[in-house]
Parts: sequence; C-alpha cells; structure tokens
Amino acid sequence: MSDPRGFITIERIENRYRPVEERVHDFNEVETQLPEDIRRYQAARCMDCGVAFCHWGCPVGSLIPEWQDKLHHGDWKAAFDILQKTNNFPEFTGRLCPAPCESSCVLEINDDSVTIRENELAVIEHAFNAGYVQPKPPKTRTGKRVAVIGSGPAGMACADTLNKIGHSVVLFEAADQVGGLLRYGVPDFKLEKRVIDRRVDLMRQEGLEIRTNTRVGVDVPAESLLSDFDAVCIAIGARQPRDLAVPGRELDGIYFAMDYLEQQNKVVGGAAVPPDDRISAKGKHVVVLGGGDTGSDCVGTANRQGARSVTQIELLPPLPRHRPADQPWPLYARLYKTTSSHEEGCERLYNLQTQSFVADKQGRRVKKLVAVEVEWGKTGNGQHELHVVPGSEREIKADLVLLALGFVHVEQGGLVSDLGLALNPRGSIAVDDQFRTSVEGVFAAGDAHRGASLIVWAIQHGRQTAAAMDAYLRGR
Repeated sequence: MSDPRGFITIERIENRYRPVEERVHDFNEVETQLPEDIRRYQAARCMDCGVAFCHWGCPVGSLIPEWQDKLHHGDWKAAFDILQKTNNFPEFTGRLCPAPCESSCVLEINDDSVTIRENELAVIEHAFNAGYVQPKPPKTRTGKRVAVIGSGPAGMACADTLNKIGHSVVLFEAADQVGGLLRYGVPDFKLEKRVIDRRVDLMRQEGLEIRTNTRVGVDVPAESLLSDFDAVCIAIGARQPRDLAVPGRELDGIYFAMDYLEQQNKVVGGAAVPPDDRISAKGKHVVVLGGGDTGSDCVGTANRQGARSVTQIELLPPLPRHRPADQPWPLYARLYKTTSSHEEGCERLYNLQTQSFVADKQGRRVKKLVAVEVEWGKTGNGQHELHVVPGSEREIKADLVLLALGFVHVEQGGLVSDLGLALNPRGSIAVDDQFRTSVEGVFAAGDAHRGASLIVWAIQHGRQTAAAMDAYLRGR
C-alpha cells in the first residue's frame, strides 16, 4: 500500500484531451498525459483492499497493486518490470483498453476508481523514454519452427511469447505492415502508428521473423504450413462484418466501417488513394449505424474529413449512466460513454431501426435513410424483443452511410477451409481448452476463435496459446 489515506485525501484526476478546435484538424493522438508527479499521486489512491479485485477483473491478470505502489514511490523501473510480467504490450492496452480492472476496483463500490489504465500508460511510456525497454533475444533456440498467421494483438502476443521462449517464429501478415486492426482499424487519433512500429522494431531485434505482404493460403500454400513448421497458430481475427439486409443497401455511398477506417489509416500513413476510390465525408451528411467503439471511430474520422453533419444511430436504448442492479460490483459495468469523437460533434439517436435507404434523383447514390422507432420488451422466457412504434417512421439525410454493426465470426474461406478447420456454433474456429483446433499441430488465438472482443483479451489469449504451443512442442 502506497499511502494509507491516499484514496481518501486524493481525488481522481484523469488525462485531458487536446482542445476540440485543434484536434479535429489532424489525426494525432487526442489524449495528453498528466505530469509525472501528479501521476504518482494518482497511484497513491490504490488502497490496501485486501483482495485485489482489479487483478481479478483484468484479463491479463496485471499485478496492479504491486506496480502502483512502485509508481507512487517513483520507482518507475520496478513498476515497468512488474507490468511487463503479464502484458507484452502495455502501450497498446494503456491507450485502447476499456479498463475492466477499474470497474472491479474496490473504490468503485462507492467512489471513483483508481486511474489504472492511465497509470499503466504512464509507466510504459516512461520506460521507453528512460531506455528501460531493450531487446532481449533468447540466449538459446529450441530448434522448433512455428508459424503465426495474423499480426493483430493476439498474433503479435503469441509470436512475441514463443520467440522469447526460444522457438524460431515466423509471423505472417497479408497486409504491407504489422498490426492488423491495431494499424488499419484504430484511427491514429487513438493510437499513432509509431507506437506499433516501435514495438515491431524491438521484436525484430529479438529475432522474430516477419513476412508482410504474404497471404497464407495464396502466396504460401496452406498444406505447406504443416510440413514446414512444427506448430501453427491461426490469429486472423473475426473479420466477417455484420451486414444490413434492407432495401437500397446496394446504393453507392454505403460502406462497411472497417473499409472506411482502413482507407483513412492508409492515407494518414502516406498511401496514395485514387480520387475515384476515396471514401470521404467532406461536406456530406454522414450516418453511422452502430453505437460501439468502431462507430465512434467513424464519427471522429468523419469530423476530421469535414463532414457537414454526423449522426450515430443505435438500435438499442442508451446504456445507463450508473451501475445497474444486474451488473453489481465487481463485474464489468456497461455504462453510457461519451468519447472524444462524440465531443467533437455528433447527434446520437437510440431505439431506431433502419428500414430502407433512399436514392438520389439519379437512382444511384444514397440520399436518405428511413428509420422507425422501436420499443424493447421481454418474452415469457425472458428473451429481449423489439416492437415497432406505429407511425414513427422518419427520414434522415444520409450522403454517406457507414455500417459499424460489429463482426459475426472469422472469415471462413481461404485458410480456414483449406486447412479443414472445424467451426463452433458461432461460426468461429473451434478449439479445446488448450487452444488446439481440429487439425493436429494447429492452434487458434484471439478473435478467430473467441469472436470479436477486447484487445486485452486478444493479448491474453495470444499468451495462453503460446504457452499451450510450447507444451505441445516440448512434448513432441
């Protein structure tokens, strides 16, 4: 415990965002860091709670009270050493994790929780600046060759862990750069890509072999994996987007959110996109369907592109602003959230169901969206059901529509079908409790088997899969 009365005498102070009028004109990160002395005081709010439910609530099992104590006493090196024991990439989770640990903080019972996520980010950034983060290649190699397919957070964590153990790892990525959705799905205003590059450089120095622009199943035959490598990890994510089957869906101007975000991320990275292929919100009435983080990212991107208006529509009612009775502490509470993107300008509408899209006079591009209000109830067996409110039909201007409706499962063609991997009832890759698929020597990590989830779960599953693969390889 850092300070016996810290949680009583020190109030929660969060990082600030750059001013709206400044940040909407660039794609630099919007969150700014508190001075290190104030950050140390924030760590002092970590109390002697007896049972660290924050540790229980964290998917990677971060030893939160231990490194918070070191942080408060100014021992940044010790805090970093403890932090990296359970998390390969604190610089990613420190920026992007929704912090289920904070929802499980004992202070959350009747006060504001400790700023765990921000404290974590402060520790890892201090560690990089101070030179604590250095490449540590394994002293010996085991002689086993491993292939990891997909370089999102799960694939990166799996490859990094196996490489540090001493196996010879090849990380395959179909895109031109490493990162998966971290690079091409998350906007730079939340995660500047220099942060990914910094980590990838370290991994290369530690002996990890990375092959980009390589599509396994096309450039590398799937069957050769089983003969060229002693074990294989599939970490290709859950990239199959949920679509919306309504009249007018075929009109120009309607895109999946990830196509929109990926293109903008490439533009920010310096890629040239032909004008005819450019998806731009400039001067347009933009409608984002879906109220999650991906939808919020679309809102922020549209604002930066100069949208005339941005409307975000959610089929469900707004989440509660305070912890509801059916989500008691220390469970993760799903609460109403206003992101930095929402602060920049966005009308948020709830309980609306899209009925159709209306074309312009030429009949080619979307011009309007037709929606109806819905009410939610429950069936006799407790299942949620919606009812359309009679006479509630309305039209909403829509020159650009972005479908941020989530992802249903892994892309089942290509590599998955080539290897003959069994699927679970949700359409994801089926695995046992050791992350083994139906094919000998082939494992799956992250969203590819779990379904779309949090970055912190992807990292943890990458680590767990690596441990299971190591046991398999040593058994062989």
